[in-house]
Amino acid sequence: MAKNQKIWLASPHMSDEGYEMQYVQEAFDTNWVAPLGPNVNEFEKELATKVGSKHAAAMTSGTGAIHLALKAVGVGEGDVVFCPTLTFSATVNPIIYQNATPVFIDSDYETWNMDPKALETAFEKYGDKVKAVLVVHLYGLSADMDKIMEICDKYNVRVIEDAAESLGAYYKGKHTGTFGEFGVFSFNGNKIITTSGGGMLVSDDEEKIKKVRFWSTQSRDAARHYQHSELGFNYRMSNVVAGIGRGQLKVLDERVAKKKHIFEFYKRELGQLDGVEFMPINDWNKPNYWLSVMTLNGSVRPLDVMEALEKENIESRPVWKPMHMQPFFAEYDYVGSDVSEKLFENGVCLPSDTKMTDEDLERICSIVKGLWSK
Repeated sequence: MAKNQKIWLASPHMSDEGYEMQYVQEAFDTNWVAPLGPNVNEFEKELATKVGSKHAAAMTSGTGAIHLALKAVGVGEGDVVFCPTLTFSATVNPIIYQNATPVFIDSDYETWNMDPKALETAFEKYGDKVKAVLVVHLYGLSADMDKIMEICDKYNVRVIEDAAESLGAYYKGKHTGTFGEFGVFSFNGNKIITTSGGGMLVSDDEEKIKKVRFWSTQSRDAARHYQHSELGFNYRMSNVVAGIGRGQLKVLDERVAKKKHIFEFYKRELGQLDGVEFMPINDWNKPNYWLSVMTLNGSVRPLDVMEALEKENIESRPVWKPMHMQPFFAEYDYVGSDVSEKLFENGVCLPSDTKMTDEDLERICSIVKGLWSK
């Protein structure tokens, strides 16, 4: 890139081979431009096969997929749903859609994800009021699923995985999003692969996936006329968008490899600076490195880094602000200590765009290093 050309945090990256346009062109040539069609069916099959799940339903967004997953496990008014506080609001909003009550769980430093000890404490407090646990795999790092599943099995509570940021990541050799009853992936514009907007719900439960597809197409009964016996939603992915997804899926492994390269470059160049630590990579965790995130515990603060990069037309961002600190969600309970708050206070997401060159990475690191020489 040119010296002052914009460097994005994470932007769409279409394949060099033009796989996406082949499928989109096919949709146009066959006039399958309306919702549903061959690309949707094939994208569902291909994504499910890729992650090792039996069935999938393509949605307009990951948020819609979470919503229908909650509905499918029976979450409703008066129910409690546990979810991590360190996440994006799209994880939590669908709980409110179902008139249920979110309870926020702190992170641990080992994974940056849901703390199993805090989860156990929350179960001791809420008991049989809990209907589901919504686990997030933050920034492409897997949560400690063995411990979490053990606790949820003990209390006989269903697990839904928000793997929106972790497509291509593994926990102990198994894809994230395939441990719970449902897994959710996002194809938003900043994700590791994108359909411009969209999501996918995966499950081994064929009947529940069929039900989700039914709800997502306005719950139209099998009748000659328009008949609706249940509340429906307009959540089904279009055939054109699914064509982009099919092409993107072909380069997922390449994108993960590039994301890993970016992370390792930053860690090598910046990891020795005073007060700098990078997000945890555990032996059992094979991340997709969606965003490279570091924490600062010295005199240089995250805002210093973000402002220095911004002056050079380079995008970076803070770590997610915990949900229990958000004005809208402040009324809901929070279980844990201050780990998530510290990660928010000290964390910064570095540019992780897969179109960056090593020259771009050197430019970024030079700017960041300069803050320590002042």
